[in-house]
Amino acid sequence: MQGDNIEMKRYDLITPEGTRDLLFNDCIARRAVEEKLAGIFKGFGYSEVVTPGIEFFDLFSGSSRSFRQESMYKLTDSKGRLIVMRPDSTIPIARLASTRLKDAKLPLRLYYNQSIYENNALLKGRSDEIVQSGIELIGGVNTKRADYEALSTAVEALSEFDKENFRLEIGHIGYFKELVKKLDVDDRVREEIRLLISAKNYPALNDLLDEVGDNHITNALKQLPGLFGGVEVFEKAAELFTDESIKSILDYLKEVYHRLSGLGYEGKISVDLGIVSHADYYTGIVFKGYISGVGQSVLKGGRYDGLLAEFGNPCPAVGFGVNCDAVANYLRKNGLAPKLKKPDCIVFGEKGYVVEALAFAHKLSRDGIIVENSLFNSLEETKEYALTKDIHKIYAVTDEIKEIIL
Repeated sequence: MQGDNIEMKRYDLITPEGTRDLLFNDCIARRAVEEKLAGIFKGFGYSEVVTPGIEFFDLFSGSSRSFRQESMYKLTDSKGRLIVMRPDSTIPIARLASTRLKDAKLPLRLYYNQSIYENNALLKGRSDEIVQSGIELIGGVNTKRADYEALSTAVEALSEFDKENFRLEIGHIGYFKELVKKLDVDDRVREEIRLLISAKNYPALNDLLDEVGDNHITNALKQLPGLFGGVEVFEKAAELFTDESIKSILDYLKEVYHRLSGLGYEGKISVDLGIVSHADYYTGIVFKGYISGVGQSVLKGGRYDGLLAEFGNPCPAVGFGVNCDAVANYLRKNGLAPKLKKPDCIVFGEKGYVVEALAFAHKLSRDGIIVENSLFNSLEETKEYALTKDIHKIYAVTDEIKEIIL
């Protein structure tokens, strides 16, 4: 029994796998990212919403919103119903827009800043809790204008943190979906193909598609992970396979590519028709954003025109989310994040003047001065402590206030 207690006790000193405590400068860096993004979003007319951290499991098990059960953190409520910790922000916001905001004037411009949770037990180094900030642009007559707004806002967000070296990769999920729906395979095989393309696992992808058959479609899918680069990608894709639907998709994507490049972002915009790792609800243009020195994308987004219809409110929509933790780590590692500020002074109240000292400290704080209230019994102890904290000004409060410079 004692051994069991020792084994159990060790878990109260650590955090679960995939999580970590944030201290001081980590907190400051992430808060700076959140505030900068909020400033960009609010400046373009977006209003903040917050959805619950726990939701019913059913919310993430619809036709286009099916999340793998093993990837979600699950628990039960007081009535025994299955609920999950929010693995995604777009779906809850689509629910919110289709219910509480159903009668609101369109378009809706919503932004969020909240955590999502995903069980990444098999992926070392991945966080299970991520703070995301993003936008959802819901409704609007012209979806092309909405796509450009989302893309330009994404570029604005990326350039805020890495102006010279950011990259935005654009694709269209329709290219993959048009190809794969022509295969005579079930949904399980289609999903396996998607995962292998996303992972750029050429050997396994080729083996699976060889089993499916040898034709123009399987050959195009084999090449899909390599359809990455500049304007030449469109010609390569058309040569592999084309029909009226795919031609329309490639023409639209080419237009977006040229228009964004023409805004002064040439060299920062690339095409990747292998972007298929997004959730099933994406229906059109998809994109990922990168900043230098970060191995994974820090921004993901796309168009999802069918999602709100699942909640009884057919409406086009597009949006993206930014991984605030990844951006904050980038800023901190490169010395670009704000630093923890030490107090400007310490206020010490002599015996009988503790409350007066606190009142004076609050006054200094209201004036924008960072102040620390001394918890020591003597001025000498306060001086010793101040020097260990590299603080060189003390205010000693009695009937009068005396400034001491160390």
